[in-house]
Amino acid sequence: MIETNTKSPLDHYYQQVQDIILGRQDPITGLLPASTAVTAHGDYTDAWVRDNVYSILAAWGLALAYRRSDENKGRTYELEQSVVKLMRGLLISMMRQAHKVERFKHTQDPLDALHAKYDTHTGDIVVGDHEWGHLQLDATSLYLLMLAQMTASGLRIIFTIDEVNFVQNLVHYIGRAYRTPDYGIWERGNKSNHGVAELNASSVGMAKAALEAMSGFNLFGTDGDQASIIHVLSDEVARSRIALESLLPRESISKEVDSAVLSIIGYPAFAVEDQDLLEKTEQHICEKLEGKYGCKRFLLDGHQVVIEDRHRMYYESHELKQFIDIECEWPLFFSYLLLNNLFANNTEKAHEYREKLKGLLVEHNGQLLLPELYIVPEDK
Repeated sequence: MIETNTKSPLDHYYQQVQDIILGRQDPITGLLPASTAVTAHGDYTDAWVRDNVYSILAAWGLALAYRRSDENKGRTYELEQSVVKLMRGLLISMMRQAHKVERFKHTQDPLDALHAKYDTHTGDIVVGDHEWGHLQLDATSLYLLMLAQMTASGLRIIFTIDEVNFVQNLVHYIGRAYRTPDYGIWERGNKSNHGVAELNASSVGMAKAALEAMSGFNLFGTDGDQASIIHVLSDEVARSRIALESLLPRESISKEVDSAVLSIIGYPAFAVEDQDLLEKTEQHICEKLEGKYGCKRFLLDGHQVVIEDRHRMYYESHELKQFIDIECEWPLFFSYLLLNNLFANNTEKAHEYREKLKGLLVEHNGQLLLPELYIVPEDK
């Protein structure tokens, strides 16, 4: 007799989310380590704000699916509370730096920025203000965008008026993203990694999406009153849109094309309203950066290539040409392209990227996982 698999697709995904993500969630803080690795590039066991929010979206999405299917309501509640725990863990870590948020509104000094990562087990800071490119407005904006969406879905993440006031301050913190150079999604600033902040389209776009989501939003959901409504200046949304449209299809002055922009022309930000500009930007990224194993982050990206000098954080401008055609390819960006094509109802293109992703999976501890990146070997 042939044994049939009685597991539903949701149960299969539940096991994956448990094993790969929630099994690593800290029971005290609710935070997730970016990885279990400590390498020459750094200690990845810390909890990055951006990585935590993106990771917990899998649990939230699965909870929504269980909710709609009327299957196993215990799992729905368990997944939802894992999401609440993580989002509150990040909130508490950031609230410990409320004085920095207040100061940054006046100084716009990168050294007054909220930290980009925290200790997974305590929520405390792990590196000094000078030791990291902490000013990453896209990460704070992503948190606010998803806070609004999760609250709208029925989750209760914000508990008190003090927390409402802090979130209102975070809205002011990202409000001038349209004119605030930051270190961006790759944390290093300009292409040569000198730590020079730039105006980044991916940060401006994520801030625009967060401001639109938060405008007039009640953080207590259906139980709130006027005191828990967030206020956004309409000028800040308009200026963000103008700045974004003037930057695209570029990411910044030094990066003529960057795969990070995929996150704002489609999922999760959907920040670009001009359809022609959206299509032009995606085409630009695919033509310049897409390869067999994923997309390059940006042209002349030396990160983790085999000839990179790992004892240095930066390159001189004339050294960048050594990375031509050997930049690493990141499968992650096929995931963005898959989702963006699904939302655009381009099912044939979405299927194409799904098949590409399947071909890149690597078996590890019984799970099929996507590698972080693919490298051109030295002998090639």
